[in-house]
Amino acid sequence: MAVLNKIRQRSLFLILVIALALFSFVLADLFKNSDALTSKSQNVIASVNGKDLTREDFMLKVENMQRQLGPNATNTQAMNRVWDAEVRNAIMQEQYDKLGITIEKDQMRDILRNALQSNPNFQNADGIYDEAKLNEYIANIKSTSPVAYQQWVDYENNLANNAMQQSYFNMIKAGVSGTIAEGKLDFELDNNKVDLKYVQVPFSSIPDSTITVTDAEVESYIRANPKQYEVEASRNINFIEFKEEASLEDEEAIKANLIKLLNGEKDNPTTNEVDESVVGFKDTTNDADFVNANSDIKFNDKFLYRSEMPTNIVDSIFDLNKGETFGPYKQDPFYMITKVVEEKQMPDSAKVRHILIPYVGGQRAAADVTKTPAQAKATADSILNIVKTTPKTVKDLLDLSSDKVSNEKDGIIDWFTPQSGLAQEFKDFSFENKKGDIDVVETSFGYHIIEIVDQKNYQRVIKIANLAQQIEASEKTINNVFNEVSKFEIAANEGSFQDIAKEKNYTVRPVNTIKSLDENIPGLGSQRQIVRWAFEDGTDVGDIKRFNLSNGGYAVVQLSAKNKKGLMSIQQASVTALPVLRNQKKAKMIMDRISATSIDEIAKAEGQTVKTANALTMKNPTIAGAGKEPKVIGTAFGLQEGATSGLIEGEKGVYVIEVTKVTPATAAENAYQAAANRLGNTKSGAVNGKLYNALKEAADIEDNRAEHF
Repeated sequence: MAVLNKIRQRSLFLILVIALALFSFVLADLFKNSDALTSKSQNVIASVNGKDLTREDFMLKVENMQRQLGPNATNTQAMNRVWDAEVRNAIMQEQYDKLGITIEKDQMRDILRNALQSNPNFQNADGIYDEAKLNEYIANIKSTSPVAYQQWVDYENNLANNAMQQSYFNMIKAGVSGTIAEGKLDFELDNNKVDLKYVQVPFSSIPDSTITVTDAEVESYIRANPKQYEVEASRNINFIEFKEEASLEDEEAIKANLIKLLNGEKDNPTTNEVDESVVGFKDTTNDADFVNANSDIKFNDKFLYRSEMPTNIVDSIFDLNKGETFGPYKQDPFYMITKVVEEKQMPDSAKVRHILIPYVGGQRAAADVTKTPAQAKATADSILNIVKTTPKTVKDLLDLSSDKVSNEKDGIIDWFTPQSGLAQEFKDFSFENKKGDIDVVETSFGYHIIEIVDQKNYQRVIKIANLAQQIEASEKTINNVFNEVSKFEIAANEGSFQDIAKEKNYTVRPVNTIKSLDENIPGLGSQRQIVRWAFEDGTDVGDIKRFNLSNGGYAVVQLSAKNKKGLMSIQQASVTALPVLRNQKKAKMIMDRISATSIDEIAKAEGQTVKTANALTMKNPTIAGAGKEPKVIGTAFGLQEGATSGLIEGEKGVYVIEVTKVTPATAAENAYQAAANRLGNTKSGAVNGKLYNALKEAADIEDNRAEHF
């Protein structure tokens, strides 16, 4: 009891001790993870001129973009699309806010009117734009289709952003012009001319092997020209790929199985009570079912022209009779046996007239499309019924079609082939039916009422069935590859990556200057996991890791170098720095040995010839036979007629020039004004392309994407 009393008496003291202990624990954790004290919240994906882009909002937009781009696009591609859009919006919005550029409600009405006034869905009986119809449409999709309503909101936002951007660009363009002084200068640069004689002592006359450039000289050059050699942080790796490829034994087994499927199995005569026969591919009467049950390539119920078949097998297959087979043959990534199952005559070109009725969600459907698929189908069927039961033709009803391009040609889609880019369902109807046929056909764009106007060049086509099996590694082969990878990984972690690879005769592939947001590894394709590993804090130079590749197989990767942000290494910069420094040294050697003063004497002493160049201008500083030499031509325009220059260090050699003729520009009336107008138009035309890039370059952008992707 005495102890409990003492504890009660000192309870405040104990609470303080516990609080201090907890506080010290938190502080220790903060100092251990210094990013918690110095970096922004992990919820910030980026900051543009102090404006934060939150992770949640950014990720949601990336998910939406991924859906829009489809299954073939990678997460990184979607992320980069969203990044570019968000950075642009943030940079441009800041400019709009500074200048007070907004889109008010009345202005938005005008923008919508201009965009939609020719759309019949928003016109009254007199064909005049009706805002009430637009309001009715918006209210309808808002209450019935969240997807369609969001598409409309995005459409409005896009129109508003385009309008603000156009206003901003127009304001900039209004302040851009060409002055008379600029026009005069431009005219003279283009029309002042000089003729000259020159001697060139080319740098190539001195072998590179005789010139020594030290690392210290390269380093000094890098520091003197930092903008040329600034680099982002990057990583270098070495990797060995282990592919799970089918062995020769695997391929022989695949071919044997195909032959077995081709021939089927005969009945066992010793078991009379049971029919054990199996009909093979060559004897089956239901090719589609057989192929779909036994092949890695499903049956394609489509006729093929000779031109549509692979050139390496067309002669072996196209001339087969119905029921005949060819194979097994190798057509990567399959072994195949092909059977001709049907033949007929079809045209190779068709001309059709059509009406397109789109629906919400259809490919390239405009934001103002209101019909559901069922409503679009009903409309298309009604049009077809009108055409078939009344004197009206497809041509008479083109006002109902959303295909404005073909409408301008009376609804005609002129001669096209089966290889054209039209929807497959559209082509199937156009070529597999006859001239004059008309029907409703659905494609991803909506419902088409198609009338076949004409066809030509009938020829033989065939329908084939492909019995195929993919050439892939067996389980035995896959296990062998796994064991091989495991043994190498263990050995490389205990010894030298390069030496063990050489001993095993593996190919080591280096990849340099990988950036933190890169996705593709040359030779391996999209491997974001490898890039992330290379940039992790815990990954050190020399570390080795095995990665499962998305397309099968493995890569054993070694981090070979960490390159810091800043200036290139001497080794990296030498690619461009060495030629410049060599030429500088060659120029000094040439200049030091030349003592003659006249062009003819210099040419004789250096074993060169005196050449001429006429009508040279400052605007195009190129000498015929020597190339681009701005310093040489600039010197020429600074000399009087008849004067001889000193030694000039050019791009490709050392020059001495003598100006033989100076022809000043003769300005016609208003020539300077015309040149000024051209300059003004050029500047104005460059605003759209260059203005945003300049704003982006000047912006303060903090990019944290690599921490989240």
